Amino acid sequence: MEVKQTTENGKPVSIVAIGAGNRTNKYLEYIRNHPDLVQLVGVIELNDIRRQHVAERFGLEASQCYVDYHAFFEAPKQADAVMVCTPEDMHFEPTMLAIRAGYHVLLEKPIAQTLEECTQIAQAARDQGVLVSVCHVLRYHPYFMKVKELVNSGGLGEIISINHRTSVGVDRTAHGFVRGIWRKEAVTNPMLMSKCCHDIDFLLWLTETPCRKLTSFGSLRWFKAKNASEGSAERCIDCKVETQCPFSAIDLYKVRRDWISNFDVPQGKTIDDVIDVQLQEGLYGRCVYHCDNDVVDHQIVSMEMENEVTINFSMDIFTLQDNRETHISLTEGEIDGDETRLRVRRFRGGTEEVYDFSDIAHTPFHAGADLNIVADFVNAIREGRDDLVTSIERSVESHRICFEAERSRKEMRTILFG
Repeated sequence: MEVKQTTENGKPVSIVAIGAGNRTNKYLEYIRNHPDLVQLVGVIELNDIRRQHVAERFGLEASQCYVDYHAFFEAPKQADAVMVCTPEDMHFEPTMLAIRAGYHVLLEKPIAQTLEECTQIAQAARDQGVLVSVCHVLRYHPYFMKVKELVNSGGLGEIISINHRTSVGVDRTAHGFVRGIWRKEAVTNPMLMSKCCHDIDFLLWLTETPCRKLTSFGSLRWFKAKNASEGSAERCIDCKVETQCPFSAIDLYKVRRDWISNFDVPQGKTIDDVIDVQLQEGLYGRCVYHCDNDVVDHQIVSMEMENEVTINFSMDIFTLQDNRETHISLTEGEIDGDETRLRVRRFRGGTEEVYDFSDIAHTPFHAGADLNIVADFVNAIREGRDDLVTSIERSVESHRICFEAERSRKEMRTILFG
């Protein structure tokens, strides 16, 4: 694909942020640190607090700030690119509007809510000659890049099978997928897509071959009313058994003060005021057994690839861990790791190599991967190239697997790819 040249040689790439939540602010850190390469020239955000925060941080004028992205796209083209980090059910429309207006797009995953929408975005990007980079963070993460390097080196032979586990963790799940914004498929996506399309993308990246067939199992097993303890209440502050509950909102937010960084604090209020409001009347004060969630709380996907490699993927939330573990069996050795420690063992001679990533584990910006995503996107625009690490074309395939896995789970059958 020939990429349209949208910025003059030597000038910084200009970009507008659509959405100003957590993910946007991670990516904006690269822009803040590299004003010679890229500059933020606008923000579009419904939330007054978030919009104002970005405007103040980057010195944006009122004319550069929008509440509605429709108004933005009705105006003449104002930048080289846009960053779409809206809620998942609002990815498709602004992305399509941006492409048709000639903007390059940095798109937070998932791409959209249906495979048809994903393929439409990919086709539109090809037709318009613009870049769409999907934020699959694992391809830019030092640990996962090392795994890929070891596999590609050929020193361990060919892959036979992969076992990969994502531990989402009870706190993250209770916050985001039971009480929070990712709790309902219709509003965002199935949990496999919302949380684990990164993992599926990583597995396809390792094998570099299409999937031949797959099957998936899983359900919403635990977080529903019939499993509530006697004495439970609609809200944790009214619950008689709250002090014994491992999913207590009071314990999570007020005592341990976890998962509160994205609570918006209005002017004149404190974070404690916001926590109290949430506990009394907000989404995040509800009992996990009395929410309106419908996404799964455990799921497995098994795949057979066209080159006969088999893959088992497991998404587990009933764990204190919040990491990914991978075991790769190859013809001349094996690789296993947990994001902190990566071990390589060779069959001949029994040699063992260990790579230690403990110094970057749990560091900000996914160990710099968030910043690397933006760097790749910006450099591709500046250089007029289309070889993005996480191009829309590559990302559609991982999304296809996720959508088909959901079909397998719901229809209780094996999916065959033609």
